[in-house]
Amino acid sequence: MTVLVTGGAGYIGSHTARLLTELGREVVALDTLERGYRDSLGDLDLVVGDVADERLVAKTCRKYDVDSVIHFAAYKAVGESVSEPLRYYKNNVSSSIALVETLMANGVNKFVFSSSAAVYGTPDSSPVNEDAPLRPQSPYAQTKTDIEHFLRSCDAIGLRSVSLRYFNAAGAHDSGDMGEDFSLAANLVPVIMRVLFGGQEQLEIFGDDYPTPDGTCVRDYVHVSDLADAHVKALDYLATGGKSLACNVGTGQGTSVRQLVEMTESVTSRSLPHEVVGRRPGDPAAVYADPTLIRAVLGWRATRDLREIIASAYRWHERHPEGYAR
Repeated sequence: MTVLVTGGAGYIGSHTARLLTELGREVVALDTLERGYRDSLGDLDLVVGDVADERLVAKTCRKYDVDSVIHFAAYKAVGESVSEPLRYYKNNVSSSIALVETLMANGVNKFVFSSSAAVYGTPDSSPVNEDAPLRPQSPYAQTKTDIEHFLRSCDAIGLRSVSLRYFNAAGAHDSGDMGEDFSLAANLVPVIMRVLFGGQEQLEIFGDDYPTPDGTCVRDYVHVSDLADAHVKALDYLATGGKSLACNVGTGQGTSVRQLVEMTESVTSRSLPHEVVGRRPGDPAAVYADPTLIRAVLGWRATRDLREIIASAYRWHERHPEGYAR
């Protein structure tokens, strides 16, 4: 039996596919390669195409004897989702619905969904647990929320799913040969790497007057390899008859922007040029996970700390200054 990893040539998808193969699982990736990289998958089987292509997905399920799916294939840039909402709803929502319809028609009823802590919007307090209200504040976050609701509705037709609401994925594979393309990324760690490797003049810190210990925003950073492990544990949970659920994936510890800057300078022994600018509208002061549920139900916890996140990301970019282009 085989795991189908949609968006498998992307950042988190490729790390998850690699981990599955290291564990001896049969894996096939499905990716358009619009924003993924064939080289990230090594010799892993890749089907190039769209999850909304019913004939292709059905053929893949039959050829590879697919019995479960991890669904990463989605656009994820918040700003882009604001300027191009139709594109986001078509790709993230409509295509996901088409995928589930095809899977169910082919007897595949175990589904792990790459969701996001963005579904919480600006939470009332942190740490955030799964009972917090869902308040998506961008089309991107709304698409994740919509698919979560859709998947829970599909319980009635026999689909069982785990939606993983992860916080800030960062870092790179221990081998140094897999990582994130920082050229277009807007998340803090890849932006920091872009500055260190000459792609950006300096880091902008958006506000230092928040009600946090050092005045800068606090977030929860989880290593991409730990995140991959959470997806594997979600698959195992469903394989043993687990019921549908949504759970946070985070460390439970908040890190401020200044702390991240200081850690980067400590790990790399380099100065990180930065300046404080005005706040960005809508940025909450602090958002970090309460990981109690995922620890109790899936048996998962983060094993890599912030230092390892920075060190692995730096190693990847040092070896691959132009990403998968070299």
